[in-house]
Amino acid sequence: MHVLFIIDPLPLLKAYKDTSVAMMRALIKRGHSISVALQGDLFIENGRVFVRSRSIQIEENANLHGNAWWAYTSEGNEFPLVHFDATIMRKDPPFDMEYVYSTHLLEYAEHQGAKVFNSGAAIRNHPEKLSITEFAAFTAPTLVTRDMSRIRQFHAQHQDIVVKPLDGMGGSGVFRVLQNEANLNAILELLTQEGNRTIMAQRFIPEITNGDKRILLIDGAPIPYALARIPLAGETRGNLAAGGRGVAQKLTDRDLQIAQAIAPVLRQRGLLLVGLDVIGDYVTEINVTSPTCFVEITEQTGFDVAAHFAQALEKAVLSA
Repeated sequence: MHVLFIIDPLPLLKAYKDTSVAMMRALIKRGHSISVALQGDLFIENGRVFVRSRSIQIEENANLHGNAWWAYTSEGNEFPLVHFDATIMRKDPPFDMEYVYSTHLLEYAEHQGAKVFNSGAAIRNHPEKLSITEFAAFTAPTLVTRDMSRIRQFHAQHQDIVVKPLDGMGGSGVFRVLQNEANLNAILELLTQEGNRTIMAQRFIPEITNGDKRILLIDGAPIPYALARIPLAGETRGNLAAGGRGVAQKLTDRDLQIAQAIAPVLRQRGLLLVGLDVIGDYVTEINVTSPTCFVEITEQTGFDVAAHFAQALEKAVLSA
């Protein structure tokens, strides 16, 4: 296959641990060719969706800690998106209007015959924090609102809560609010922009000390290992970007129950790859834009997540 990755600029990727790079290497190992493009390289002309892309090669013994882990094998060329056997959308958030426009272009391309994973409509219709509310049986008490008085009532009821923006990533903007938090009003004013921005509040889950687990769903089924992101001492965020330590663990019975309930629903909607965030017995986020943790799980368990994904992609392309 010829696979296109829509991705962040290659020099910005930490190739030694980047999931997208692991995907590329696994696909190349299986005989496929790779091209890359930026989000801004998508365009519509005369009703057709095109992309300006460049082919790359990654040597098997490439120095993934260096700045030249890839080599371009073509200059920028313009193709209709249907030219590629598969397009993988791996642009990191922020999920701003430019990202939304990109999902529309990807969706239009799919109507023209392109095969896109995850699909444009599926990404757009599954906001990563809001989408957990569809699966309330597996979530802690959750409130979504921009009404500060309603959040204060929620806080009075549960006494220990977490509040966060709906468009953050890597743990940014996440606050734990204890029972006697003197800065509650200031925190809510900041996050809601004086009541003009919708945020999420959740009852605090004390099991965060055991880790915020990333459970990967590929082609409607869970990978047998999760990566528990364990917070630093005194920290309530397990995100690796916030200093959390990643420890691979076998899925528990509860993990499997959550994953097996959610995975088939999301796969049917065009989501080939999903990352569930689970704390204790509860799912806290459903990541569909660019789920990570392939490399950490593979290095610690020997289960080659990227190779598993490559095989799932081949199957998905054949059946699409």
